[in-house]
Amino acid sequence: MRLCHPGYPLLLFAAFIVCPVLIKAQDCPPNIDFETGTFDGWTCYTGFVTGNGSNVISLTAVSGPQPERQTMYSSFPGNGVDPYGGFPINCPNGSGHSIRLGNNFGGGEAEGISYEFTIPAGQNYYTLIYNYAVVFQDPNHEEYQQPRMEIEISNVTDNETISCSSFTFVPYGQILPGFFESPNPGGDSPVWCKDWTAVSINLDGHAGKKIRLFFKTADCTFRRHFGYAYIDVNSECSGTFIGATYCPDDTVANVVAPYGYQSYTWFNNTFTQILGNSQVLTFSPLPISGTTVAVVLVPYHGYGCMDTLYAQLIDTLTVRANAGPDVLSCNHNPVPIGVPPRSGLVYQWSPATGLTNPNIANPYAAPAVTTTYIVTTRHDGGGCMVSDTVTVTAAVIDTSLQLLGKDTYCIGRGDSAVFVLQPNDSIQWYKDGAAIPGANQQIYRPMQTGSYHAMLFSRTGCNLATRSIQVNIATVPVPGIAPGLGSQCLVGNNFMFTNTSTNAIGGMQYNWIFGDGGSATTRDANHIFSAAGVYDVKMIVSSNAICMDSSTVRVTIYQNAIADFTVKPTCINLPVEYTNLTIDTMNSPVHYTWNLGNGQTSTVRIPPSQIFTLPGNYKVTLSVNTDQCPTPLNVLNRTLVIDKPKTGINYSVKFAVENYPLFGESATWSPGISLDTRESYTPTFNGVEDQIYTIRIKTASGCITVDTQAVKTVKQSDVYVPTAFTPNGDGMNDYLRPIFMGIKELHYFRVYNRWGQLMYERKTEFPGWDGTVGGAPQGSQVVVWMIEGVGLDNRIITKKGTSTLVR
Repeated sequence: MRLCHPGYPLLLFAAFIVCPVLIKAQDCPPNIDFETGTFDGWTCYTGFVTGNGSNVISLTAVSGPQPERQTMYSSFPGNGVDPYGGFPINCPNGSGHSIRLGNNFGGGEAEGISYEFTIPAGQNYYTLIYNYAVVFQDPNHEEYQQPRMEIEISNVTDNETISCSSFTFVPYGQILPGFFESPNPGGDSPVWCKDWTAVSINLDGHAGKKIRLFFKTADCTFRRHFGYAYIDVNSECSGTFIGATYCPDDTVANVVAPYGYQSYTWFNNTFTQILGNSQVLTFSPLPISGTTVAVVLVPYHGYGCMDTLYAQLIDTLTVRANAGPDVLSCNHNPVPIGVPPRSGLVYQWSPATGLTNPNIANPYAAPAVTTTYIVTTRHDGGGCMVSDTVTVTAAVIDTSLQLLGKDTYCIGRGDSAVFVLQPNDSIQWYKDGAAIPGANQQIYRPMQTGSYHAMLFSRTGCNLATRSIQVNIATVPVPGIAPGLGSQCLVGNNFMFTNTSTNAIGGMQYNWIFGDGGSATTRDANHIFSAAGVYDVKMIVSSNAICMDSSTVRVTIYQNAIADFTVKPTCINLPVEYTNLTIDTMNSPVHYTWNLGNGQTSTVRIPPSQIFTLPGNYKVTLSVNTDQCPTPLNVLNRTLVIDKPKTGINYSVKFAVENYPLFGESATWSPGISLDTRESYTPTFNGVEDQIYTIRIKTASGCITVDTQAVKTVKQSDVYVPTAFTPNGDGMNDYLRPIFMGIKELHYFRVYNRWGQLMYERKTEFPGWDGTVGGAPQGSQVVVWMIEGVGLDNRIITKKGTSTLVR
């Protein structure tokens, strides 16, 4: 019972008022516990989750459970453990079925299930117990973006949410009560799990009201991280504490407070004595019948309301053993016996042979012989021991199915297939899942392709199916390919092969082999060949794995002529040579049409040489085709470069230190005096006498240019800088630059104004200073220059001086 005006009990006086109540158990709404193995009575929902400052789960009711969204699990044979949490997928409360809500796919999915029922009128004290386990990825988003589970309990009649029983679980901030981090997250994001946990829903004071249970799960709002939950509801609904009613012959009374609270404090009825601090309060010896106790319930922060509940302890409990109805086990297939468990009771089955677990209320039995099982049921305090029996009849049907002959054969080749069964009370043969009229014999000969099995029936009531055998019966197809394919040119080829194959019995499958590595499995086929040649195209037609034949057709792919030629750059007044590189095409003559770039044409393979008198770029075109492939015409354009000799250059004087090398920049030098080679573009001068050279330069086009280069010798390396320059753009003395005499490397050349500001610096001889700073012309003035370099004789030469800028 509950306080009429609940409050924290330590604030009460010794005199208090309680509301008397008739304590009795009541039946739960149908299938609220999923024990039919279906979602009957439940409404399934699917939807999505969004987050824009707040978390919004949008759900729409659907016709039934959706794959991977609402999943049913059976406790037998069981479904193993959760891959992240390692706890059992099936609820360990002894029930036969549990469900999973959601999946580990992510994708911004949301799903839900709800159940509505009405509490009987006058039933003011009503409690449900549900069990849940949770798995969340924790991507460390904002709280409203995280995966979650929501539990919403509402009074539909009054349109009110029962807030003390409604929770939202979100992996954010501090660790949630009872959660642990998965050792197998399967990725970079941590995964938080909570093992199966029981929670009581206190529905006191809601007699005659319609109540809705609504469970929801949702992924993260970024559509990448998942959240899902396992859910089960106990098969017992009660208006009192478990153990509040006990047996007169119990030795111990265990009173169990509701599940799911952080702390429990038990008091006597005057709150003058603390009796215990756990969910279970144990009395030994037994309390006096009629004793009243109170328990203060403190929830986890944010997950419920503090409450004070009362229980009157009465020794009027009676226990009924229920082994369930007699059942038949066929071929040792396990069958359920007993009934769903009730809290506070202990079960023991005998004999234990053939049982999955002899210590639960509803094990599965698969005895080798007919067995009568006895279930002994007692209260957990040891009293009220009763028993009941159930007989499991063990029956065996020989379901072996023998195939004589072949499961795949061709009609007319002397093969066959025959099925043979062991004797049975009754037989019915099936083909492709449909019963064959009149096929009830022990030996059956199939005459058509299909999947065959038999249903076997015994007088004991067993009916079992044999294994299925697929039989493939067909005739050999007659292959054929429509004629008239002929030949095609490579460019634009596209063959359409028309299949004319026929078959009397059985379907047909096709395998085209085109001879170039390509294949197809359609009845008709089209194919494009990538290379010229002669190909034998083979079509294999089959009606099963051994009934097959083939047909072959030969096709020819002609090579299109592909134009290819080269023409080298040529100097004016020299003959232009045209080189034809076009490849022959399978003995079909190639026809050539030249446009030689100067208005002349030719139709021979190698056209006559042409002479051009003016330099420039000329377009040369070669068009080719063959008699076999006259179209499309293949055309290649190339550019002919006609060059002319360049005007000879008289290079500036180069200074060389006597007997030290100086490097040049030409091709063929004459004479070869004092040079290490005449044919190099960069010969080395090493002499003591001044010398003038001519350089004969021949281009790739054949044009010849003759340049001159003077070399003067000096006693030692030196450098000079003019005393004045006039940067007026007239092409004379526009730059202030050093004059090298046997200098091979310049470290720096710097120009300063009279205030010591740097106006120019380079490490090369050219171009020199043009009298500007940052693009701005400088006025007439005297500047200071400094220079340092290395001579051919390896001396370091450092100089400074002044020059006048004249405007």
